[in-house]
Amino acid sequence: MTVDKPTIDDVASLAGVGRTTVSRVLNDKPNVRDEVRAKVLRAVEMLDYKVNLQARNLAGRSSHRIALIHGSDFDTEPNSYYSSAIELGATRAAAKRGMQLSTSIVNQNDPMAAATILSFIRETQCEGLVLTPPFSDNLQLVAAAIQLGCPTICIAGGPQVAEITPTLGIDDWLAGHDIGCHLLAQGHRTFAFVHGLERHISAERRFEGFVTALTEFGLEPGDIMEERGNFTFRSGIECAQRILASPSRPTAIVCANDDMAAGALLAAHKAELRIPEDVAITGFDDSPVSEIVWPPLTTVHQPLRRIGERAVERLTDVISQTNDAARLPNAEVVGHNLVLRESSVVPG
Repeated sequence: MTVDKPTIDDVASLAGVGRTTVSRVLNDKPNVRDEVRAKVLRAVEMLDYKVNLQARNLAGRSSHRIALIHGSDFDTEPNSYYSSAIELGATRAAAKRGMQLSTSIVNQNDPMAAATILSFIRETQCEGLVLTPPFSDNLQLVAAAIQLGCPTICIAGGPQVAEITPTLGIDDWLAGHDIGCHLLAQGHRTFAFVHGLERHISAERRFEGFVTALTEFGLEPGDIMEERGNFTFRSGIECAQRILASPSRPTAIVCANDDMAAGALLAAHKAELRIPEDVAITGFDDSPVSEIVWPPLTTVHQPLRRIGERAVERLTDVISQTNDAARLPNAEVVGHNLVLRESSVVPG
């Protein structure tokens, strides 16, 4: 003897509501009164109704797929920890929210990078997009994605992007300020700063906060030696070698990420300098490499897994909201902390 499986119409009949209302509840849509939602969920439980996900997707023209886009320079080694940590958090959050997460790596130096991302949105029919730097700072790209009807969340997006779509990340300016204050307290008065990619707005904000700390102390920002890296270990070596070869060698080198700081450490070791007695070196991100190099790096911890997780949570919330609510800009700040280690703290 076979028993017919309950249908959405059976749920609607038992709950005393229309089929559309049941669909809205099952898809966690807004504009359903709490008491009506409770009735529908009770009916679902009583009938042991199981949602046919494939049928729901076809009926609603919904892929339940969101995309995470990483930028990379294919000619150099990528900042793999940054990307993998964000992806891990995003994957966990997507699973909890019943969404499929598609990830893609796009060459940030390709003139057609933005077009590639927009084509990806069309081809995969994704319902939402998470962008990481430098794409999260591309105002035209973000605007075009939104125009395609694809809600977009930007990790470490700049102020202009925050005006048109939600962004989230740490307060990079404050983190840079924290590093500056720490090094000043350690007695340093001559500095060098190794920048990352020029288009990376959040990394530039780290430099701005660092400079402010020095000017508040009475130092001149023009006295800071500056080098431009690309977030890679190799660029950290090359930039530090030029800095350390200077006749006016600084006593502290601040790097915009840990990979470059690890490269600067190697350059200092090759120059037979004591760290931190002869030169202090700091990084940014608190990646695994920061603990395994010698000496371990002073760095800024930004919770990348939580940032990836929160990006997906925000994105799925936007997807389920009304269009007016989804367009509300909102910059969310995630906490950071300064991790003090032997690369900048002289043993007492």
